[in-house]
Amino acid sequence: MTRKKRDKEFVGSGDEAFKKITLRDFVSGRIFTKEVVVKQLPYFLFLIVLAFSYISNHFKVEKLLKEAATLNKEIQELRIEAITTSSDLMYISKQSVIREKVNAAGVELDELTEPPRRIVIKK
Repeated sequence: MTRKKRDKEFVGSGDEAFKKITLRDFVSGRIFTKEVVVKQLPYFLFLIVLAFSYISNHFKVEKLLKEAATLNKEIQELRIEAITTSSDLMYISKQSVIREKVNAAGVELDELTEPPRRIVIKK
């Protein structure tokens, strides 16, 4: 196949339409009436939809990351509060603290001096 014959096959492929587009066509808006641009319109619309979905996805991910950071901070605060409460509970359940509170309340209770005994009933 000769080179001229090969070049003739591609003459009607749409390259001529792109060569005829000038800056004046862009400025005036006549480019959108060209047949080549109208044929490519579905592809451009697909790209636009893809760009919008990408932007939407990005905003959703940012929102989820902010929410996760807020929840992690709240978990840390609740963990600190749980440790503090546990520490306070351990302190006030000590035998010496309970004895002081009972004496301060005016209740006359004596502390056991001997260990408790197990009572076994035989049938």
